[in-house]
Amino acid sequence: MYRSWLFVPGNQEKYLYKAKELSADVIIYDLEDAVPIERKKSSRIKVNKAINETRGQVSFVRVNAPATPYFIDDLNGIIGENLSGIVLPKVNQTDDIVIADYLLGQLERKHNLAKGTFSIIPLIETALGVYNVHEIAQASERILCLCFGAEDFMLDLNIEQNGQQPELTYARSKLVIASRLAGKEAPIDSVYTNFQDVKGLEEEAQVAKQSGFQGKLVIHPNQIEVVNEVFYPTTAQIEEAQKIVALYNRSLERGEGAIQFGGKMIDVPVAERARKILSYVEF
Repeated sequence: MYRSWLFVPGNQEKYLYKAKELSADVIIYDLEDAVPIERKKSSRIKVNKAINETRGQVSFVRVNAPATPYFIDDLNGIIGENLSGIVLPKVNQTDDIVIADYLLGQLERKHNLAKGTFSIIPLIETALGVYNVHEIAQASERILCLCFGAEDFMLDLNIEQNGQQPELTYARSKLVIASRLAGKEAPIDSVYTNFQDVKGLEEEAQVAKQSGFQGKLVIHPNQIEVVNEVFYPTTAQIEEAQKIVALYNRSLERGEGAIQFGGKMIDVPVAERARKILSYVEF
């Protein structure tokens, strides 16, 4: 489970090297929105150097979309053994994934890297992307998980900002369901743009967690701790899960199956949920 995914501007060298000191589960070096056109080339060099000099960190790069003239140059410029994969923006259909999958495979062979070394994180941020998300999620074995880009999605549909954005529930649910059907990890939720609003971030992260997401994109180091705490089980949840698993296992050994605990019926789904909580702790 990866909880916090921190965007780092690819053209800001001081942030590129500071990122390795932060507690984000994943670093996303950004070559898309954060980088002006005239600095795309130099930013690729900086990002590639930063990744190659950082070991033991989960490092992705948000490349420019396949439809742009920068996409192939991005891929060629960032490949290295420390790269975990790419975040692919504006994914609207399966062709976007197929193209990225093919090119990554070619680069793996060129650099003598094992097949499947690089993962793909499709960023779903348009109405068309949400509409096709079930097919997109199943388009490649490289897909680790889906990611929701709420800001661009709201822009695409002319949705106004209004706090918790209940209008996004349908899109979020589609990503969660599509991920499950495709056998992928739970998706990653969108950024919370007001990095000074800690309470707002916490509330939105809770909504995402309750909706079935495993983590959230962040744009500022101050957001990392909040997101990590929200998506990590509480002490009470861990203790309850340990008791449930222990009691249920003993019940199975006695051939009894479902049992009662704390006024609740403990059966297979409840026990499996408890095991999942403990697997996050072990992670």
